[in-house]
Amino acid sequence: MSAQVMSANELGQAASPYLLQHANNPVHWRMWSEAALAEASAQGKPILLSVGYAACHWCHVMAHESFEDEATAAVMNELFVNIKVDREERPDIDHIYMQALHAFGERGGWPLTMFLTPKGEPFWGGTYFPKTEQYGRPAFVTVLRTVAHAFHEEPHRIAANVGAVRRNLTKAPTASGGDFSLAQMDDIAAQLVTAIDTVDGGLKGAPKFPNTPILEMLWRAGARTGTAAYRQAMRLALEKMSEGGIYDHLGGGYARYSTDDRWLVPHFEKMLYDNAQILECLALCYDAFKDDLFLQRARETVAWLEREMTNPGGAFSASLDADSEGIEGKFYVWTFDELVEPLGADEARFFGKFYNAARIGNWVDAHYPNGVTILNRLESARPTAEEEARLAPLRQRLFDRREARVHPGLDDKIMADWNGLMIAALVNAATLTGEHRWIALAARAYNFIVATMLYRDEAGLTRLAHSFRAGVLVKPGLALDYSTMMRAALALYEVRNLKEFAATRDYLSDARAFAQTLEACHIDPDSRLITMAAKDAADVIVKLAPTADDAIPNAHPVYLGALIRLAGVSGDQGALDRADALIKAMGPSIRGNIVGHAGTLNAIDLRLRVREIVTAGPARAPLYEAALGAPFIDRIVMDLDRPDEIPAAHPARAQAELAGEAAAFVCAGGACSLPARDVDALRQLLGDSGA
Repeated sequence: MSAQVMSANELGQAASPYLLQHANNPVHWRMWSEAALAEASAQGKPILLSVGYAACHWCHVMAHESFEDEATAAVMNELFVNIKVDREERPDIDHIYMQALHAFGERGGWPLTMFLTPKGEPFWGGTYFPKTEQYGRPAFVTVLRTVAHAFHEEPHRIAANVGAVRRNLTKAPTASGGDFSLAQMDDIAAQLVTAIDTVDGGLKGAPKFPNTPILEMLWRAGARTGTAAYRQAMRLALEKMSEGGIYDHLGGGYARYSTDDRWLVPHFEKMLYDNAQILECLALCYDAFKDDLFLQRARETVAWLEREMTNPGGAFSASLDADSEGIEGKFYVWTFDELVEPLGADEARFFGKFYNAARIGNWVDAHYPNGVTILNRLESARPTAEEEARLAPLRQRLFDRREARVHPGLDDKIMADWNGLMIAALVNAATLTGEHRWIALAARAYNFIVATMLYRDEAGLTRLAHSFRAGVLVKPGLALDYSTMMRAALALYEVRNLKEFAATRDYLSDARAFAQTLEACHIDPDSRLITMAAKDAADVIVKLAPTADDAIPNAHPVYLGALIRLAGVSGDQGALDRADALIKAMGPSIRGNIVGHAGTLNAIDLRLRVREIVTAGPARAPLYEAALGAPFIDRIVMDLDRPDEIPAAHPARAQAELAGEAAAFVCAGGACSLPARDVDALRQLLGDSGA
């Protein structure tokens, strides 16, 4: 490779929208590759690794201040081999170096700025560094020169840091293992509920994240104990989020988090994975409380998904940026005059009564020193039917006016794991809300993933890519890709016989195949935990097997839940045995960080309390639909369209012979109920079993 080519910014060759944002930087950016590491080794330079994502506001800030600045770029190019990574394309790389940053005692976040040896070993890092000294942070160029000097002149310090980080990354959990009982999880819930903000919902303090695994853990505890406060915790959080500024009241969808403690001021980026998890919570709350707010927000969020996040093939894009025209939130906020112009003064005042919109505004920042309005309904009573009839066309008028603004950037890459989350969420929400049209949206996205992102490796194994954009597959896939797509396949398999849905694939076979590949490529032979990266991912310095929850679900609880559901719909005892073995392997990690493993505790609750609803007989359709209408969170539906394929040892095998024209059985703990012959009898059975 010539010196001229080596000095160029190579991000113009990337498919990632985030990397393409930096393609014209004067920094000589490399993409993450073995070649980039080799370049650092050949030049004897340390590596500057910058990790971010397309919707990240502070990533944009650092880019504008430093990466677009010729003088700063010259220092970066002189002292480092510079590598830029999209954390969504390569969450395995991001996780390694984010954990390394934590090992240095630093808080995480993006942009992630790490300094590595030419072998990719981290020896120091941080997050956002300002161009000039401010916010208590040193100037970025000062950091660059100091780090480069230490790398060349103090190799003993670098080696010590590298060793300390590696030991931290690879240390095994020290807590004891052991089984988890429902009583123990009830005790955990009793402690956890004290951290809930009983006024504004969610966990106390700011910033506020949805934290859906924690809300689900309390929801499940409410089902076990009958304690109303546990389910009210999810209801309050969802209500406040749905009325707050974190929700887009004109276009639908939820932002990633709120910067304040009452859900008013969002970090404006919208992520597919957040909205998938929130959609399931909305459906659960609507089913339990019959509050139309939750149904309305679910419908509006799916409408946003269809309108703005669905590609021509039916798959779902990753995210919408926080910024437009270089300013965070500019697309979403309003001055009062901007409301008056399309609405008129009288209607603007009427609208403002409900959406906290007045002349003084409710948010001030550096770009809006005189204040602007983030639309929200935190301070108003809910509109009556008559008021809502007047408000709906006003919202539409404002939406139409907003459409003429410069839109936030769309990261349109297709990720298997985030799509898997949304596919299952659409199916699960559809069964509780009766919006069965959403199942077709889910199936279309699923078909895109399996048609576009499956490939055969050199050994002939069918593999799943992690990301797709502009004809480029990022592979091999990660553990969460297989886990979420397995869960999605099983959700579609359960609803395959609904009259409104024309299934086009053998979803059960797909689920088994995803499980087989995950087991072959992602199980650590020593710990028996699931490694994030595949065993043949050659550019990862260490194969980590994280188990704790993050904003994006962890592969372990998703896979556990999928294994339990696979056993339930197929009678595969081996799947259940593998789930139990994985729970045992996770025991020390869970006990070392109970709250951080809420997702896994939810999967354990499913394992211990799940009800299998078996529907059988030629006239079973009403029973089948009623079974699907039970909350997805703790039920599995086995529709016996092929009763001869049920394993002989499964309790449903004998029940199928008793079905007659139509029957449903509720099975738990290896035993099944007497047959329910009509929908009312089935609902009675489900009510008696704690629905």
